[in-house]
Amino acid sequence: MRIAYPFSAIVGQDDMKLAVLIAAVEPAVGGVLAFGDRGTGKSTAVRGLAALLPPLKAIAACRYGCDPDIPETLCSECRDEGRGGRAKTHLRPVPVVELPLGATEDRVLGALDIEAALTRGVKAFEPGLFAKAHRGFLYIDEVNLLDDHLVDVLLDVAASGENVVEREGLSVRHPARFVLIGTGNPEEGELRPQLLDRFGLFVEVTTPTSIAERVEVVRRRETFERDPVAFGDAWRAADTRLRQKVLAARRKVAAIDVPDAVRELAARLCVALGTDGLRGELTLLRAARAYAALEGARHVTPA
Repeated sequence: MRIAYPFSAIVGQDDMKLAVLIAAVEPAVGGVLAFGDRGTGKSTAVRGLAALLPPLKAIAACRYGCDPDIPETLCSECRDEGRGGRAKTHLRPVPVVELPLGATEDRVLGALDIEAALTRGVKAFEPGLFAKAHRGFLYIDEVNLLDDHLVDVLLDVAASGENVVEREGLSVRHPARFVLIGTGNPEEGELRPQLLDRFGLFVEVTTPTSIAERVEVVRRRETFERDPVAFGDAWRAADTRLRQKVLAARRKVAAIDVPDAVRELAARLCVALGTDGLRGELTLLRAARAYAALEGARHVTPA
């Protein structure tokens, strides 16, 4: 099994790390888009996030990992079979699913289970990447190169939180709520405005210019490649502390106070920037509330 580079061991890239932590605390922020130079740790930060996050409580018999404590979010299978608060549960890792650029619609949306059709003569649904990413993160590297047909289906599911598949005699509807994380190099093309609008936070990632920082990045990477297990053990305590910080922030983020003066400041910023609609203020305040929770504050301040 491939061992992820520890999130806490990433040198620099503070904005990128903060953005994904904010998204982990408050998924309603709407995801993270990180654009910048190649080889700057964008993918490393996303993959390290998976190992950092605490496991999820899920219904054991559910292939989508439904949350037994929120009945209104259950899939149709769980509702039909009466699963819910009394169902047998287990802990599962937070999914961080990568959507490859060349993926087919069947792989992304899900399709007919060919093996079940041939061996048992039944029409069964084989869940796709959207199903696997439910309650977790969907990661797209080089998101600006994603095919238009995949962008269209991604927009539909990201907006509704539900995946609907109707093909080959199948009619399936299942929850697909995930945090979208995209990375890319702006030199390789622009992002479609409709897709850009699905990301709440944008981070520009640049190559470090500090000699000391560059040397430390290379030193840690070489140490990791020589012995990933030992390197992970050395950083486990730091990752554990960060995991506990994220858990504590999740528990109290809803209670973080936002004074009217801060709401007014957010509105003034958005008016000055000429943003369309009110999504800008909502995203800004959600992110600020999550940041305050991570910092252990009780309310959001202009800072």
